[in-house]
Amino acid sequence: MSKFEIKMPKLGESITEGTIMSWSVQVGDIVKEDDVLFEVNTAKVSAEIPSPVAGKVMEILFKEGDTVAVGTVVAVVDMGGEDAVSAAPARELPPAKAVKSDDERWYSPVVLQLAREAHIRQEELDAIPGTGYRGRLSKKDIKDYIVRKQKGTVASATGTSSQPIAAGMPGPQPVPQSQPAGVASPVSPVSSDPSVEVKEMDRVRKMIADHMVMSKHTSPHVTTLVEVDMTRLVKWRERNKEAFLKREGVKLTYMPAITEATAKALVAYPQVNVSVEGYNILYKKQINVGIAVSQNDGNLIVPVVHDADRLNMSGLAIAIDSLAAKARANKLMPDDISGGTFTITNFGTFKSLFGTPIINQPQVAILGVGVIEKKPAVIETPEGDVIAIRHKMYLSLSYDHRVVDGSLGGNFLYFIKNYLENWNE
Repeated sequence: MSKFEIKMPKLGESITEGTIMSWSVQVGDIVKEDDVLFEVNTAKVSAEIPSPVAGKVMEILFKEGDTVAVGTVVAVVDMGGEDAVSAAPARELPPAKAVKSDDERWYSPVVLQLAREAHIRQEELDAIPGTGYRGRLSKKDIKDYIVRKQKGTVASATGTSSQPIAAGMPGPQPVPQSQPAGVASPVSPVSSDPSVEVKEMDRVRKMIADHMVMSKHTSPHVTTLVEVDMTRLVKWRERNKEAFLKREGVKLTYMPAITEATAKALVAYPQVNVSVEGYNILYKKQINVGIAVSQNDGNLIVPVVHDADRLNMSGLAIAIDSLAAKARANKLMPDDISGGTFTITNFGTFKSLFGTPIINQPQVAILGVGVIEKKPAVIETPEGDVIAIRHKMYLSLSYDHRVVDGSLGGNFLYFIKNYLENWNE
């Protein structure tokens, strides 16, 4: 009997536990790889958890409604029993192993078998990006990698990083989102004043509070501010919004344009698309832009537009609209909130001129977007200066002064300003 332990997965940054909402299997059931085992709910997402292996369910250790810590074994699957689904001989199927990392990366027997036949060493296997749930390496991933390697179109994965790949994002893993050593949440006695109503924070607000305190203790924050003339973009949107809605089925807002400008800036200034581990700077090869969304309960969540630099205006608009709708309906999946490398927060939604946002760790910068207002402005013309009505907006960039200096932060923000002011109609 070859037992495989199914553990409560980590379903997003700062998540430490999940509640089992329902089981899709019972003890004795035969499951295939990727069959849904159970549904889990956290403060941020609901998700169906698939089986990493094929076999027979031997034990279910928690019942529906139980809240379980991340990493706790919740079920056991027998991969080598008589009823196991795998058809390969037992001698060819070593048990899947876990990479020692914050998010354990499991390999199915078939993936291990293919890797061994292709003479792929463990270190190289650990570094191959996976497209499966939580970055797991699928059968298709390993086959595609082997084909590319045989054709000589891919360098050894170990040449990029010695770190295991996890959580659906290639490259070194971010600093764990926990409170720094020596920093404790302030604890005050509960007020006994009868005129004061005391309400404990809900779980999401507690995590947000801890995350914000941790960020301020981790990064020395600096904020730079610019005013942007949005007139060309405002007029372009006004001319195209109806046709865009009919063609794409979503409203044309300003956020896709701002996200496009930000993605272009991150390409031009890759030093901002990084994170920090000790005295090491981790340069991210993907540009994944998180966009803060207020949920119906007043809490905040940051869904991520992955590979934002590769999407056109329509792609960005559809992705942003879809993620925002899922966020407000509490339907975000783990991949929807993981892997962000930069964040945008829109103060303009609340009619605020600007704000000084707190960095979303382990990122090193965050862009704040203010409300667009009509203002009188001095315009230079061949006949001389004139005063005209222009659509103006403030952008603020908070950045981590450990790795982003004023020159880099200022140039990065000016790139976005210039891109928006000279919007290509």
